[in-house]
Amino acid sequence: MCYSAQIKADYKRYVRMFGAHMDIREFARLYWERAEGRLKAKIPKAMDDSFASPQSEEERQIRRLIDQYNASQAKSLEEELFKQRARLVAAERSLQSKPTKAAAESKRIATDKISATLRRLDDIKRTDSEPQDSRIFPGHYAPVLVVEDGQRVVKPMRYQCRIAGKPANYDVKYPGTYNARRDNLEGFWKPLFGYRHGLVMVDVFYENVSRAKKEGRELGEGEKDENLVLEFKPSDGRTMLVACLWSKWSAPGEPELYSFAAITDEPPKEIAAAGHDRCIVPIRAEYVDAWLNPDPMNLDALYAILDDKERPYYEHKLAA
Repeated sequence: MCYSAQIKADYKRYVRMFGAHMDIREFARLYWERAEGRLKAKIPKAMDDSFASPQSEEERQIRRLIDQYNASQAKSLEEELFKQRARLVAAERSLQSKPTKAAAESKRIATDKISATLRRLDDIKRTDSEPQDSRIFPGHYAPVLVVEDGQRVVKPMRYQCRIAGKPANYDVKYPGTYNARRDNLEGFWKPLFGYRHGLVMVDVFYENVSRAKKEGRELGEGEKDENLVLEFKPSDGRTMLVACLWSKWSAPGEPELYSFAAITDEPPKEIAAAGHDRCIVPIRAEYVDAWLNPDPMNLDALYAILDDKERPYYEHKLAA
């Protein structure tokens, strides 16, 4: 996929739509490790907000862990705000007595950091939802629908897959492992394809594209290309069931890691015309069971599901 996507971050959507149950212990473990500083988990605000009205003691415990983490973050941001405001005052005094490039740069940096810190504080405190709350990037967590022991389960997983048995440095060595290319499913992704399949609900996805490619032209002599971020979404507003592979990774002395990658294929014409060369694979609802219960001895049936994918028309625009 997509270097970024806007997802359905509320696990309850999966529970209602697919008759799944949530892996409450895995959600609780993730939030505990984040609150205790054992894991720098990037969790979208919309996923936190799905526990705003807890219905069980387990959910109340998760809510307490979210509040604990937010209080800690707010404290750190307040300290940073104090530091940058002091830096700004010092820079302004210096500029009044003797203007220098160093003082001007210090003022600029402090001003930018104050604005960014205030935005982050506002995000922690606000209760109304915004589209950005459901947006994930590689390294962020999202709810993923899988099957375990014959039952549909929703688990929180990191969007960048680390295959079981691989060293942790694969995250750095292979930073693109959030994208499981269809032409490599029996190569790099062989340990998972046919064994561990999942689905993620996606409304919108975002791609980095070259301005020159988008405009269908060659760069002029000495011209530097420009990166654009495009937002793609189905013209009929449907939510896509994106085909994924997932893994459970463990190592001595390390916390367990559930992670996933989205399968991508050649792009439809409208995405290629916009300048991008890959596209997620949204599967049809009638294939949910077959996809989530794969037969490793019949990969042709799985490829057939990917071939007979949903085919919305993708509208695009420059991302805000």
